Amino acid sequence: MKKMNFTLPALALLAAPVAFGAVSDEDFEQLRRQLAAVSERLDELAAENAELKRSQAQTASVVADVQTSVTEVKDSGSAGSWPERVSLDGDFRYRFEAIDVQGSPSRERNRIRARVNTRADVADNLEVGFGLATGDGDPVSTNQTLGGGGSSKSAVINLAYADWEPVDGLHLLAGKFDNPNVSAGKQPLLFDSDFTPEGLGISYQREWFFANAIGTFLESDTRSNNKNFSWGGQVGATVQLANVELLGGLGYYSMDTRGKSTNFGDPTDPGDFFGNTAVEPGGLPCGTTPGVNCVYLYDYLLTQAFAEASFDIAGMPAAVFADYIENSDAPDDNTGWTVGARIGQTKDRGDLQFGYYYADKGADSLLGLVTDSDFAGGGTDNKGHFLQLGYGVSKSWSIGVQYFINEVDVASGVNSDYNRLMLDTQWKWK
Repeated sequence: MKKMNFTLPALALLAAPVAFGAVSDEDFEQLRRQLAAVSERLDELAAENAELKRSQAQTASVVADVQTSVTEVKDSGSAGSWPERVSLDGDFRYRFEAIDVQGSPSRERNRIRARVNTRADVADNLEVGFGLATGDGDPVSTNQTLGGGGSSKSAVINLAYADWEPVDGLHLLAGKFDNPNVSAGKQPLLFDSDFTPEGLGISYQREWFFANAIGTFLESDTRSNNKNFSWGGQVGATVQLANVELLGGLGYYSMDTRGKSTNFGDPTDPGDFFGNTAVEPGGLPCGTTPGVNCVYLYDYLLTQAFAEASFDIAGMPAAVFADYIENSDAPDDNTGWTVGARIGQTKDRGDLQFGYYYADKGADSLLGLVTDSDFAGGGTDNKGHFLQLGYGVSKSWSIGVQYFINEVDVASGVNSDYNRLMLDTQWKWK
């Protein structure tokens, strides 16, 4: 925009009173026309300025609308796009084992375990998950032994579930899901840590109180003579006393097995009842008559009490724990229990962890099918010690050694020593 030069007209105006008499009519008319032109130009500039302001306001409004639209699109895309709603996690473990059982040849083997899980938030309070793992379908193990001339290894469905949280802290589960039940000291007395129930589950955690329950199908098909819906749960609380956190709870489980055959393995093989008492139809001990199917002698109506105290020692997390279970349907060998301690963790580079427990599992104290698969080779009718040492190589990598000093076939009175060494290296990711 060009600047107007008002110097000359202004001087003329200032000098008007003095020079008026000397100015001719022609000069006065010319001055009047110049002033009129200046006024007209000022009006034009004012109009142009008003139009410019309106244009700028409209432009700012359009820019604001565009920015709002972009933000809405970004927010909508972020909330609705699958990369934001879907997560992946998993782990891989390589293990060397050496097993020495009294009266049997020593055994060594190399094993792998790999798991991968996909979890999707299909709504604000609804998660759907799916997971694959190595293994051959064992309910309590996803290990795969290396060998077979380099043959391909099996992968199985390890998780397939929906998790709905209708209110804060309450989770309703359906499908094949991670076991919500609390294990004292994170040690598998009642359920192996790899056991994933199939059916329905409830988990509730609110401040100091928790409650968990499962209804699991050991067999759901009505065409099978072994249809079995087992159920149970636990309630408990956590209390903070000074620098110690106390956790305790009670549980009850009903496993309908009396007169039914095993749901996994060979019903003619007493070993596939995993330490529980099994008999032939005439009441003879299982295995007396070759080829005859056996059945469980008892139900497993289990009452549980457990406790754990957590605290710090020299800046490291530590805990002591105990767990006790009794089967009210069996008259003998019907109690199982464990006591132990742990200190440290392996969540970061340089971390150390040590663990120990002692366990005693009467033959009919627990359902052998779902209890720990490593202690004494799995199942019940055993007792002994467990020691564990771990080291954190990095946030996602740890190495460790576990050693079992156990006795098996305790109920028979001819106890055999069972020693097992496991060397692990494991990577986790998410």
